[in-house]
Amino acid sequence: MEIMKENLQNGNGTHQTIIVQQAVNKSNGIGTAGFVLSLLGFVFCWVPVLDWILWLLGLIFSFCGMFKQPRGLAIAGFVISCISLIVLLTVIGAILALFA
Repeated sequence: MEIMKENLQNGNGTHQTIIVQQAVNKSNGIGTAGFVLSLLGFVFCWVPVLDWILWLLGLIFSFCGMFKQPRGLAIAGFVISCISLIVLLTVIGAILALFA
């Protein structure tokens, strides 16, 4: 948060203090990218190669984003990536069971 303080002199010789506070916009771009990629990987879990690529990138970006503030979307992306991993392993297990 940036604070600017300025002293102004009125026409009658008195001083007036003006304080302006500007809010700093905090965002976590890596965590947001990880969340979006994890969500897309979960939605496209039926497409084999696309799912693996989106899952891996979502997992990496979400993990890196968990070390920056704010970390809400990064944690959500990491959880979605873990759920996608469970779905991915279940699908691979079902396919292997069909051919066994």
